[in-house]
Amino acid sequence: MKKKIAALFGFVVVVIAVVAVINTLRMSSLQIDADPVADIPMNEIAAAERLAAALRIQTISHENPDDFDGDPFLQFHMYLEETFPNVHSTLTWETVNEYSLLYRWEGSDPSLSPIALLAHIDVVPVEPGTEEGWTYGAYDGRIEDGFVWGRGALDMKNNLIGSMEAVEMLLAEGVQPRRTIYLAFGHDEEIGGQNGAVAIAALLQSRGIRLDHVLDEGGAIADGLVPGIEGTAALIGIAEKGFASVELLVEMTGGHSSMPPAQTAVGILSAGIQKLEENQMPLAVTGATEAMLDYLGPEMSFGPRLFVANQWLFGGLLKRIFGASPEGSAMLRTTTAPTIFQAGVKANVLPSTARAVVNHRILSGDSSADVLEHDRRTIDDDRIQVNLVDGFVSEPSSVSDVNAESFLTLSRTIREVFPGAVVTPYLVVGGTDSRHYAGVADNVFRFSGTLIGDDDMGRIHATDERVGVDAYADLVRFFIQYLNNTAL
Repeated sequence: MKKKIAALFGFVVVVIAVVAVINTLRMSSLQIDADPVADIPMNEIAAAERLAAALRIQTISHENPDDFDGDPFLQFHMYLEETFPNVHSTLTWETVNEYSLLYRWEGSDPSLSPIALLAHIDVVPVEPGTEEGWTYGAYDGRIEDGFVWGRGALDMKNNLIGSMEAVEMLLAEGVQPRRTIYLAFGHDEEIGGQNGAVAIAALLQSRGIRLDHVLDEGGAIADGLVPGIEGTAALIGIAEKGFASVELLVEMTGGHSSMPPAQTAVGILSAGIQKLEENQMPLAVTGATEAMLDYLGPEMSFGPRLFVANQWLFGGLLKRIFGASPEGSAMLRTTTAPTIFQAGVKANVLPSTARAVVNHRILSGDSSADVLEHDRRTIDDDRIQVNLVDGFVSEPSSVSDVNAESFLTLSRTIREVFPGAVVTPYLVVGGTDSRHYAGVADNVFRFSGTLIGDDDMGRIHATDERVGVDAYADLVRFFIQYLNNTAL
């Protein structure tokens, strides 16, 4: 009997191994064949100088509305008008809520649904105390060592000025698009986009405009940043996570610290937060992340491809390995991040109130209601009030269609401009203005044709933000080819 069991076990193992190998070998590439586009001539230094000048205008969004200064935004409008005369003499354009901009390049074929290129005018402020850490001033707009330096170089005046450069160059050649093209530039993306992108999308909807698709920030040409992929990978965001901030509040009698109760408000709240950190929401390979593995798997060596092709067998292990890093975990689960803790005014006084805020980034398939239920169930302490913070909730976006013609055209354009890049869908774990366009667009894609490496990731929203002069020129070329393929 033992020999029969062993033989049966061995047979099962062999069958599983054979099936796994067959599945691995059957994975076929989803990359689109594309011939490299002929070089698009341009004056790269002059283009970089126009971007640098835009970085000098301090269009800053502050969390406190009272700190908002509209004058730089109006100055930025004037700069665009002076710098891109063809755009402003040919396209119709208007301001939205005073500081956002909407341009319309009329197409010759009204049967074709229009498209929209998105960008945002605003930038985050420089963190106080870090000013001296910049190699060049954050708003100096310097070109040195082959880079354009300054706040907004990567997020995201590069996309805004780059798209304007592309349209200006096409207009100079006398181009007339078949498909109507919108350029939509919100002014408050960094604080949620409520007065910019939300208003622009509502305006388009009120005019009965339905977009074929939207292209916004979110992905890039990643050099050496995707495990298992040698060289560059073009990450196209086809979905983005939602977010919900949850307030935890403990209220109890205060008093002198010399006679403390068994648990103080601080202790109770700390225990609740510890429970949340130790009991995260589950890992799941779904939606955009599942599509990403479908695209990346065939481009990997046999070992990693074996795991990706056989998630029925290795799914649990794959999730544990992938989810071991903060970056991987963010793509596989609704994350939990305590960000604010407030309690106490004096060392010898027991606080009567302790408050914390936990920020969750919500995975597609989850909701803010799921997050709230999870937090309450996990904490399981009636002394801790658990509630969503009004105004700090946004549900996950829908997942755009990778089989849509617009996605295929975008993929082909990338491989024409960036030969050899592995194109893949992926999940944007942050937030962009594009989520506000779901009601007026069939598909929303999040991609910037900017080459970034490991050294660039820590510069976004941080010290020494910069973009390579060559990389910026390629971004402009990408926009030109994208418009050629999509709308001209």
